[in-house]
Amino acid sequence: MTTSPRSTADSFAARYGRAPDGVWQGPGRVNLIGEHTDYNDGFVLPFAIDRTTAVAVGARDDRTVRVSSDFADAVATVRLDDLDAPQLAAGTLSGWSAYPFGVVWALRHFGADLSSVPGFDAHVASDVPTGAGLSSSAALMCAIAVSLNDEWQLGFDAQTLARVGQLAENKAVGAPTGIMDESASLFGRRDAAVFLDCRSLDSEVIDLGLERAGLEILVMNTRVDHAHATGGYAARRASCETGAKLMGVASLRDLDVDDLARAERELDDETFRRVRHIITENQRVLDTVRTLRAEGPGAIGTLLNASHVSMRDDFEISVPELDLATTTAQANGAVGARMTGGGFGGAAVALISSDRVDTTADAVMRAFADAGFREPECFTVHPADGADRAL
Repeated sequence: MTTSPRSTADSFAARYGRAPDGVWQGPGRVNLIGEHTDYNDGFVLPFAIDRTTAVAVGARDDRTVRVSSDFADAVATVRLDDLDAPQLAAGTLSGWSAYPFGVVWALRHFGADLSSVPGFDAHVASDVPTGAGLSSSAALMCAIAVSLNDEWQLGFDAQTLARVGQLAENKAVGAPTGIMDESASLFGRRDAAVFLDCRSLDSEVIDLGLERAGLEILVMNTRVDHAHATGGYAARRASCETGAKLMGVASLRDLDVDDLARAERELDDETFRRVRHIITENQRVLDTVRTLRAEGPGAIGTLLNASHVSMRDDFEISVPELDLATTTAQANGAVGARMTGGGFGGAAVALISSDRVDTTADAVMRAFADAGFREPECFTVHPADGADRAL
């Protein structure tokens, strides 16, 4: 299921009384493995999914920007000359509009000359679940970024647009996220993942081979909402920064498994466990890429399972619903399963044979009912192409 570019264009016309110049789409993402490693200059392996945010955009003849959406009644309005990050971060612009307005601000920060560009109207539609750890925010920001890159003829490459999205989320929205989500949304390819070095920003498309192997990705959305701008995510990032400082390195990327013994001696228990997760998760990403190349996706299950244990026990970002979804999928035929995203709620994913998807989803639904949890949402996603013009 994807958001229809045509229906988004029609909604724009109904809202603004004219046809848009075009429609652009940004996909959500699933992180196959490599959680919280991105802001530690580490390695990640996400892929874009076939759930997208569509943005219809039309230029104006003044300096006004208006944004509307299928999920909010009000139209948010700002003048290009009035945009600044403190205004956005202070919450003086309503809710979700801080994301598109933040992208406009961040484009200027990366050298776009916005002194003579026209304002624009934009309408947003999305089928990326919010709060599920599938990066609905990056999908929106990347759709906006590629649309304005085209509309204003800025000529930025995808790597720069990824940095634009990250800056907008960090400064305009106030969420201390890394660059993984935007990179996945921009660099994604069908049946492939993006192997990203978050220090150099070098990326490589890695063939997943799910279609050939008869495997699918089952998303188990616990419907326990999370928010990156709240304290848990920021606290984990602060712990990582503290650990790096105490270990005498610029970032935890500079440590490997041979440093774990020293880290255990020199760090308090909590900081050590945070550091251990990052070190071992970086190694799991490298091992997953190596295994995919040598043996294919059917051989990565133990790495996915170990990643969840590390996030549950060392990084402490799982919740009972995520643990139940993961263990239930593993007990019902999944090759491997883990929570995905920033944690504290959201979704888990299972790598599973196509003929086991329905059985496993049913088992997860029953397990949640038996536990008295809110009914989860289970659906498959497929690795898809990155953000681009759709109409």
